[in-house]
Amino acid sequence: MWLREELLKAIWHAFTALDVDHRGKVSKSQLKVLSYNLCTVMKIPHDPLTFEEHFKEDDKGPLSNEGYMPYLNRYILDKVQEDFDVLEFYRMCWTLCYKKNIHRHRLIISDADAFKVWCIFNFLSEDKYPLVIVFEEVEYFLRKLTEAMGIGWCEEKFTDYRMQHSAKSCLTVWELIELVGVIYFSNDVDRQILSMSINEVFSELILDILKQGYMMKKGHKRKNWMERWFVLRPTSLTYYVCEDLTEKKGDIVLDQSCCVESLLDKDGKKCLFIIKCLDKSFEISASDKKKKQEWIQAIQTCIQLLRLGLLSPHREARLRRRELRQKQQLDEQHLTERMKNLQAANEAKQRQLEDMRLKMEEAKAKAELEELRRKKKQSDLQDRYRLDLEREKMVRQEMEEQMAQKSSELDQYLQRVRELEDMYHRLQEALEDERQAKQDEEAMRKLQARLLEEEAAKRTELEQIYLKQQRTLTQTEAEKEELMAEQLAKERELQAASQQLDRLEKERQGALEQYQEVSRKLERAANKTKTWKDKVAKHEGLVRLIQPGHKGAQRITNWGPASFTDIELELRKKSWQEKKNQGAPAE
Repeated sequence: MWLREELLKAIWHAFTALDVDHRGKVSKSQLKVLSYNLCTVMKIPHDPLTFEEHFKEDDKGPLSNEGYMPYLNRYILDKVQEDFDVLEFYRMCWTLCYKKNIHRHRLIISDADAFKVWCIFNFLSEDKYPLVIVFEEVEYFLRKLTEAMGIGWCEEKFTDYRMQHSAKSCLTVWELIELVGVIYFSNDVDRQILSMSINEVFSELILDILKQGYMMKKGHKRKNWMERWFVLRPTSLTYYVCEDLTEKKGDIVLDQSCCVESLLDKDGKKCLFIIKCLDKSFEISASDKKKKQEWIQAIQTCIQLLRLGLLSPHREARLRRRELRQKQQLDEQHLTERMKNLQAANEAKQRQLEDMRLKMEEAKAKAELEELRRKKKQSDLQDRYRLDLEREKMVRQEMEEQMAQKSSELDQYLQRVRELEDMYHRLQEALEDERQAKQDEEAMRKLQARLLEEEAAKRTELEQIYLKQQRTLTQTEAEKEELMAEQLAKERELQAASQQLDRLEKERQGALEQYQEVSRKLERAANKTKTWKDKVAKHEGLVRLIQPGHKGAQRITNWGPASFTDIELELRKKSWQEKKNQGAPAE
């Protein structure tokens, strides 16, 4: 939120410009137009009837600044939001007042630069009306301006100017613009450099731009590196396509939870650092190590100010300068009062001396003795008063020494404050490093715990696999033993079958020999067939008829072709098989 005092300063300039007669009052019609313009610029809903109703009981004509202030506070400043363009508001107030007070043909700076000096005056001026700027703030402004221009600060030149205006201890805004545009910087100064320097100081003090410059930024989606123009403010880091600030690409909102850390070089990028926010992180590459350190320190300063709930650095510095001036003014007032008391005492004693001298002159005519006595008394009194005067001089010298000692103590105090600030920043950096180390240690501890859990799970899985392999090996051994038993049984069966086969082969050989023997016998009996048949038929009582032979193949038996019928052959085969079976167990 813009400070109300800064807005009131710009409105005071506009009110003063409307006071044509310099009587401290402005007509209601002009104030009505001014109120409408203020509401328009500040994006506040304006109701013309409220102005009439507020001042309907005041029929005395023009209004003073004190009379207009209640309406301004109630209907305008109390409704101000952050969404209006403050520069447009400043330009509106500037437009009302600058034409009546500036001689543009004398200035070596443009109207735009004069407007920026006017804004800087409002920022550095005291919070008292009419608005003025003290010489300490003028010196602060000129020092920053010469530093931006790259030229050395000339103490003698500023001291001469201050001596010329020793009658007053401050300047108005128009005297400051004339000092910058006419007196302090002569015509041999490059106007473009002066304009750029004024713009730099304006950006730093008014726009709260703490630092700006080109850097490389890594994208979040495409992960590519693009060059952007970065602008650092107390609560955000904004990046644009280029330095004209026309095409804004994004904002990095800084808050108490943000942090900035340095990164090692990677992906061919050097001088890397990262800004960590709650929702995302931003990787940035500076041009060199010096720029990287400057950016990291500037961003850390903004984050620390946000954590402490303080304003921007320039506003805090302005408040400290004002407090220091107020303290010095109080010390000077105390010293002045003490000097006045001493001077009054001295004057009183001088008057006493004068009265006594008159009395001594009046009493001179009475008697010489009294005169001598009176002269002696007067000399004693003079000696005493001289001693008092010397004592007062010594007291004055002691006071001056005390003043010098206090000045040196003040310088030592300021130096100590700066040392404490540096120590505080180093302590904050050490705490940040310690916190990051603890986070890294916690992450390593979690990683080790996860690795131990994974190792235990792997070990359990390996044990299960080992048990499974043992069961499989046991089952395989059992199956192997069964297969060996089966193999042995089969080998025994095979051996028994081989032995049986050998036995059968021997039986076949014996049967073959027996067959050959029977064949020989049949051949011998073939010649006696007729006699043998007759004997058999006679013995059985059966005479067989001789019939034609069968057309098919003759049946061959061990007893010759067609010697028996099928039934007889089957009976003989069974008899022979029974004999064979009975002979096998005997063997």
